[in-house]
Amino acid sequence: MDRSLNAPALVLLDEVGSGTDPIEGGALGVAIVDHFRRRGATVIATSHYDALKTYAATTDGVTTAAFGFDADTFAPTYQLMYGTPGRSLALEIAGRLGLNPTVIAAARENLSAREAQLAEHLAKIDRDMRALEHEHRLAAKERETLADAEGRMRQREEVLRQREETFRRRLTEELDTQVREARREIDAVIAELKAKADAMAQEAARQVVSTGDTGAARSEARAAVEDVAKRLLAGEASNNQQSESAIRNPQSAIRNVEVAVGDRVIVGGLGLEALVTGVHDGTADLDVRGKRMRASVRDLKVLATGAAAAPAKVNVNVALQPRETTPADLNVIGCTVDEAIARAERFLDESLLTDQRVVRLIHGYGTGQLKRALTGFLQQHPLVARFATAPPEQGGGGVTVVELKD
Repeated sequence: MDRSLNAPALVLLDEVGSGTDPIEGGALGVAIVDHFRRRGATVIATSHYDALKTYAATTDGVTTAAFGFDADTFAPTYQLMYGTPGRSLALEIAGRLGLNPTVIAAARENLSAREAQLAEHLAKIDRDMRALEHEHRLAAKERETLADAEGRMRQREEVLRQREETFRRRLTEELDTQVREARREIDAVIAELKAKADAMAQEAARQVVSTGDTGAARSEARAAVEDVAKRLLAGEASNNQQSESAIRNPQSAIRNVEVAVGDRVIVGGLGLEALVTGVHDGTADLDVRGKRMRASVRDLKVLATGAAAAPAKVNVNVALQPRETTPADLNVIGCTVDEAIARAERFLDESLLTDQRVVRLIHGYGTGQLKRALTGFLQQHPLVARFATAPPEQGGGGVTVVELKD
C-alpha cells in the first residue's frame, strides 16, 4: 500500500500497533501514522495506546477525538467528541460485566502513579467536555430564543413606526388646514381693526375721541384674535378646555344673574367695565367712563349689584398705531424646544398685530437643537415670508432674522 500511495489519499488504521507490547506497539503506531501523514495522506487511526494519545495531543496538525459514553452506565452514546483522547474504561466496563470487585481493586493498585494520574486527567477532560457540550446546547437554544424575540420586536417596531407616520401625516394636514383658516380670520380682524382706526382718526380730526371708543375697538380686535387662537388649539386641549378657560379668563367664572339698574358689569367681547343706568327689553343702557352705550343683556357679566357697584377706576391705554417700544427680539436661550416654539408663535402673532415685519429670534449656539427646531417651525408658519441666519455683526449663527408677510 505504501508504494501505491498517491496524494491526496485517505488512510484508515484500526488499532494500529496492537497485538504486541503496548510500549513498542505504541511507538510503532506513532511511526506509522507519522509516516503516512508526511507522505501527504489524511490518516484516521484508532488506538488505546497512551503513546498515540500523547502524540495526537502534542503534534501540530493532529487532533484527538473520542466516542462519548454515559457517565452513569458507561454505555456508548455513539457521539464523536473532538478535543479529548478519551479513556479506555477497561476497569469500569469489567466491573459492569460482573468481574469480582476485589480483582478490579487489585488491578487499580497495579497501575503506576503516572498511569493513574493520566487516567484521572483523561476523566477530568471527559467531564469538562460533557459540561461544555451541555453549555453549548443551552447557549444555542438561548440564541434561537433571542433571535425569535428580536424578530418579533422588529416587526412590532415597524408596525408602530408606520402607525406613527400615518398619524403624524394626518395631524400635520389637519393642523395646516386649521392654521390657514385661522390666518384668514386673523387677517379679517386686522383689516377690520385698521378700518376702525382710520374711521377714528377721521373722527379725531373733528372731535375728541374718548378712551372708551378706542379701548373698545382694541379690546374687540384682541378678543376676536384670541377666539381664533382658542378654537385652533381646542383639539389639543379638549380634555382640559373648561379648566384652562377658567384659568386664562377668570371673568368667565362670574355667575350670570339678572341685570338691574346700578349694577357694575363687564361687557363681553369688549372687556369694558360699565355701570347699568337702565334696563329695557333684552338690552341695557350703560355708562362707560362717561360714555353712554347700549348692549345686549346676554353679553353682560355682573361684577357687583346695587350699592356695592361703586364706580370702578378704568385705565385704558390707546395704541392704534405700532408702538415705538415694541420688542423686535425674542430671546429663547435656556428654553426647552416646546417652550421656545410656543413663545415664538405668540411673539409672531403679536408682532403681526403691531405691524412689526422684521423680528429676530435669539437662540444661541449651544448644541444647535433650538435652532433646528425653530427652523422647522418657521418653514411651516403661515405668517413667515422668509428667514435667514443673522449677519456676524448681529449675532451670526446664534440669531435668526425673520421677515413676516404683509
